Amino acid sequence: MEHTTNLYPTEIIKEIHQAGVEIIVRFHSLLKLGRLYSINNILFTEQLELLHRRIKENCKQEPASLKIKEGTFFFRNIRLRFIFANYPAFKTVLQELSKRELAVIHFYPELTIEELKNFLACFLQSETFDQLLNCLIQVPVEHVKIERALEAISTLGKKERDRASVRIYFSSLLHLKDAFESDDPQLAFKLNTTRRLMQALFSHVVENEAFIFGLTNIKNYDEYTLNHSVNVCLLSMALGRRLGLDRNELIELGISAFFHDFGKIETPKEILDKPSQLEPHERAIIEKHPYHGAGTLAIWREIKGIPLRAIHVAMEHHIKEDLSGYPQTFKKKSTHLFSKIVKIADYFDAITTKRVYRPRAFTREEALSLMLESGSQEFHPLLLRVFVQMMGTYPVGSVVALNTGEIGLVVETNPEPSLALRPKIKIIADKDGQRIDGPIVDLTEKDPVTKKYVRTIVKGLDPQKYNIKVADYFIASTLK
Repeated sequence: MEHTTNLYPTEIIKEIHQAGVEIIVRFHSLLKLGRLYSINNILFTEQLELLHRRIKENCKQEPASLKIKEGTFFFRNIRLRFIFANYPAFKTVLQELSKRELAVIHFYPELTIEELKNFLACFLQSETFDQLLNCLIQVPVEHVKIERALEAISTLGKKERDRASVRIYFSSLLHLKDAFESDDPQLAFKLNTTRRLMQALFSHVVENEAFIFGLTNIKNYDEYTLNHSVNVCLLSMALGRRLGLDRNELIELGISAFFHDFGKIETPKEILDKPSQLEPHERAIIEKHPYHGAGTLAIWREIKGIPLRAIHVAMEHHIKEDLSGYPQTFKKKSTHLFSKIVKIADYFDAITTKRVYRPRAFTREEALSLMLESGSQEFHPLLLRVFVQMMGTYPVGSVVALNTGEIGLVVETNPEPSLALRPKIKIIADKDGQRIDGPIVDLTEKDPVTKKYVRTIVKGLDPQKYNIKVADYFIASTLK
């Protein structure tokens, strides 16, 4: 954690201020040179070396962060004051970072000059935060992290915000796929990239929660574990936010949920996808995946700094609130809070997904009812109650029949408890049962003459019975 200003002696404050100013000036020079010459040009290389040296001097043992707050730069939590001579550099760099919606750039002690050059190359070829993030993930750049300004997401138009959410969702899938398919999972996987993704996901959960819930309807049956893990990650972060966890805790929760099923790498696919009841020895193999996951993450903790809580979650996410479940050797008096959160999200996403051994998935409403019926033996009662309230009586993605004869898809729940039965819905079939690309309507709307509600939900419908692919509606909305 970085120190606050009042913990620094005056002479150290001056040194940090001078370093911060120089870093911005060097950054400005590199942006200008990068637009005129190749990044392998000798002038660019000379400035790059000077910038790298200055950064390394200021992050010897912990990250050094360059932040934008209220139109001003802070370096290592010291406010940087500009003078006339450096004003052009400050103004240009501030504009360039703001254009890309950047709030913070973290430089880590392990930063190499090659990584810094790759970061600048990505920066120069990117015009938006999402383009920059995707470039940094693909290169990859491990020891520079970026954070998006939350207000930047909120100022995006609805469609742009939804498109950004779709991009980060599928980037997360690809990243997890790389982890599962790595030939050397102890060394080759990039945890810094994971953290960067979690920071981006956190921003989207905060600013675009309803649409994010819609994306958790994406179910790729051939890649079940990948889709499931991303969905559990999103639902866990949303629940953790409702419980008052802070930003850093939510990012660690996201990482923990992201890797909760990582032990299934060791489970044969023919057992995972067996269409009939498992034999006792096959069940025993399945029930070993918490050990395998926790073991791999424990090694990562030594090498890559995986959060300790992720190891707890990998081991405990199948332990019930009454401590039954598996693994049976569990000896603690209670599971970790993160494990309790992930268990709820894991269970919900699992039973709302069609599998080869369970052809029919529960609807989202049915899943919540079933979870409530399971009571305190299966889940922590308070956490479950918060989760059910968060999802709503008709969760985002529910298909509903209306009193008008129309069929709608819930796209946003109503946060007012007294109006829980009146979400926003997209009309997907008219009163004659014809599929249409209808409008989004608010079920709180009343007829100005009769003062009665224009539309009311009659009942929930099973989308599988009507061959409705819920996720397609959310993705298609970003393509228009």
